[in-house]
Order: sequence, then structure tokens, then C-alpha cells
Amino acid sequence: MSEKTSINFLSKDWRRIARPYARRIATAIVGLFFAANLYVEDAQAQAGDTGLSICVLVPHFKDEYWLSVGYGLEHEAQGHTLDLLFYEAGGYQSLDSQISQLNECAARQVDAILIGAVSSDHPDLLSAIHDVSEKLPVFGLVNELHSKDLSGRIGVDWRQMGQVLGDYLASKHPTGSAPKRAVLISGPVESGWAPPLELGLRAGLSDSSIEIVGVFSADTGLRQQLKAVEDAFATIPDIGLLIGSAPAVEATIGLSDVTDLGDGVDLVSTYISHTIKRSIMNGSVLAVPFDDPVQQGELALKQALRFLRTGHKGGLDGPKIALYSHQESSDRSVQLSPSGYFPEIQ
Repeated sequence: MSEKTSINFLSKDWRRIARPYARRIATAIVGLFFAANLYVEDAQAQAGDTGLSICVLVPHFKDEYWLSVGYGLEHEAQGHTLDLLFYEAGGYQSLDSQISQLNECAARQVDAILIGAVSSDHPDLLSAIHDVSEKLPVFGLVNELHSKDLSGRIGVDWRQMGQVLGDYLASKHPTGSAPKRAVLISGPVESGWAPPLELGLRAGLSDSSIEIVGVFSADTGLRQQLKAVEDAFATIPDIGLLIGSAPAVEATIGLSDVTDLGDGVDLVSTYISHTIKRSIMNGSVLAVPFDDPVQQGELALKQALRFLRTGHKGGLDGPKIALYSHQESSDRSVQLSPSGYFPEIQ
């Protein structure tokens, strides 16, 4: 009798101890089941990508920013058996070249086109995109593009890019503080980013002591931006702040190394590059709005592949804009393309 009681007692005790472990084991089994399904789905999706070819059209790679976008695309392409075909138009004035490249990609019967447009709204480019989009999907890349024929777009709100920088400058030079004269060196007016960026910048500066006394626009190659910087210093007296594209700020730093131009002038950049990142870390540039061009490249390829798998169009998607300044440069990781990276151009 006592032996039976002992056996029953041990059995109940064992069941009481084992119950929570059984629940954990069951949860783990369910988790493994879903993980296995996700692995299979991902493997199937990657297998479905085999043999795809995607054209990537950009204004140019003279600007380091686009190198990081290209790297993001190639980084995301790892693990997929697909071809990325890179084309550069030659600059923001190369509208005919980009339209020709758009048509060439369609003639090659690629599966999709990602376009960093040289113009946001030129009728000839919009017409070409309309015609090509009837044959294959076209996605906007980084630059604003006012087309109703896109299957998706990756980018950020360039007005917000300007606003973030303007808000930062206003916090440093609020209304009532000593006046500061600024020049803006930006991209061409036909680009899909320079005009909205200026609008956002001016909105951010509305409650500040900073006055933009001159605006200079040029293609974002270093040579063209250098000319714009030289013109600014030659025609505008008493510049205290230069707000410039990445190549414009790079040119100003180079000038200050060999001349007295730029001495005592504060520098901020309207977007990131490798040189701007280094210059923020060493204190020669104060700040830049960071829109993570590497991540934009990754997101662009994900969006295109998602459409090719499902047929579902995407809306505007992109990273959150953050301000990157000298004060926090040691605390934030800003990923850009590796040194020496350059994509293979068609």
C-alpha cells in the first residue's frame, strides 16, 4: 500500500514539474516549424529570382552618393541569381542619354528598371517612362519623379531633408542672434531633389538669424560645383555660412587648403558622401541630413523583386532622415560604400 502511494506521489510531482517544460518544448517546436516555413519560402523566392536582369539608371557616379546607392543594390543582390546592369547618363543635363538608356533596357527585355531620374517632370522623359512601363515595371530611385506609370519608388522627402538641416541651423542661430549671411550651392533646378530641398531649408531657417543671400545651381560633378563655389565667393561678400551639395562642400574644403577662400566660413552639406563623413568627424563640416543611400539601394531591389514575385505595386518607401553632426559623429554608425567600390558600367 505504501509503495503504491509513493508511486502516485512521484508521478504527480513529475507531471507538475514537467508541465511548464512541455509548454516550452511545444512553443519551440511551433517556432521551428514557422522558421522552417520562412526558410523554404525565402529559398523558393530566391529560386524564382534566377535569371532575372534589372537595369539601374543613374545621373552619374561622379558624385560619391550614388556609389553608396549602387553598393546597396549589389549588397542586396547577394544570394540572388540575377544581373544588375548599371548605366550612367553622364549628368543632369544628359536627358537624351537617359531616355536612350531607358529604351535600350526595354529592348534588352530586362525584367525591371530602376531609374534615378535626371529630371523630375520633363515631358520627354515622362513619355518614355510611360511607353516602357507598358512592357515592364519601372521604379523611381532616390530622385523625385512625377510619373503615374511607376510600379514603386524608393527615396526620401527631399523637402524634409532641407527642413532637417534648416532646423539644425536655426537652433544654432535663432532669431535675435548675430546675423549670418549664407549661400546655397545646390544641384540643377531640373533635378528631382534640389528645388524641394531648398523649400524645406528655407522653411527650417524661417525662425533664424540666417539669410540666404545667394543661390547657385550646377550639375553635381566636382568640377561644376567647384565653379559654382568660386562664383559665389567672387560675387557675394561677407559669406559666413556655405550650405552646399556634397561636391560643393568638398570643393570648398579643397579651395581653403590652397587659397584664403572659405577661411572662417562654416560648412554644412545637404547630403552625405564619403568626404562629408570624414569632414564631419574631423570637424571641418558641421552637419548633414543623413538619408542612408546604402539602405535606399537595398530597399529598391527588395521592392522590385517583391513586385516581380507578387505583381503588387509599391508606394514611396525609404529610410528615416536623421541629422549627422560633429557632436555625435563618434556615436553613430554611418554606412557608405567601401573604399575602392565602383560598379561595372554598361
